[in-house]
Amino acid sequence: MRKFGLIGFPLSHSFSKKFFTHKFETEQIADCEYDLFPIEDIELLPALLADHTELRGLNVTIPHKLNVIRFLDEVDDAALQIGAVNCISILNNDGKRWLKGYNTDAFGFRTSLEPLLKDHHKKALVFGDGGAAKAVKYVLKTLNISFLVVSRKPGADSVSYAEVTPELLQEYTLLINTTPLGMSPNIDSCPEIPYASLSEIHLAYDLVYNPEDTVFLQKAREHGAEIKNGLEMLYLQAEHSWYIWNK
Repeated sequence: MRKFGLIGFPLSHSFSKKFFTHKFETEQIADCEYDLFPIEDIELLPALLADHTELRGLNVTIPHKLNVIRFLDEVDDAALQIGAVNCISILNNDGKRWLKGYNTDAFGFRTSLEPLLKDHHKKALVFGDGGAAKAVKYVLKTLNISFLVVSRKPGADSVSYAEVTPELLQEYTLLINTTPLGMSPNIDSCPEIPYASLSEIHLAYDLVYNPEDTVFLQKAREHGAEIKNGLEMLYLQAEHSWYIWNK
């Protein structure tokens, strides 16, 4: 039996377990199972691995995407540049385990974003500067799209929401929400920007997928912008984890 799972805390609502359990059933993948491992302290990871010698792969979620890196034997170049790992392959070589970290969020985001990009999407506004923004900023760099981070607590490398003016929105036509604004159950919230200044030249991408139609996307669509939520990215990153575990 090959076992896979998700580490993080809390894990009350896990997309991953539902996704992989359904995948194993519908694709008739035998001798595989996917479990949840809610560990509040990342220091418990070695004990978890010792207790589950059949583990061949792990997904990693909040709050461990950064702190898990020091427990790994190797980190993929992209994950190293991003500074966050959300997928671990566990190989067994002559009785020794080898843990390698990856970031499948970057793959999912890029693969779902690229088909929507037009020639005029040269500059992006990234709302939020937390962990979710790390993979987004990495992908934008690889696509040669310059970006400006918008944060509630602006610093040297970011601006405040008040600084997002109609003039700025004419220059920055790709808008990416990496914050939890609009996520269930707080579905009425959204980044506070002058939506009336948006038009058909804009592309609004929301990493939030629950609900699928956030207020951010609704307001952008009302003014002619093309929109995309994070659901496809979620499925793509999960499938990429499966690819990594089986390559």
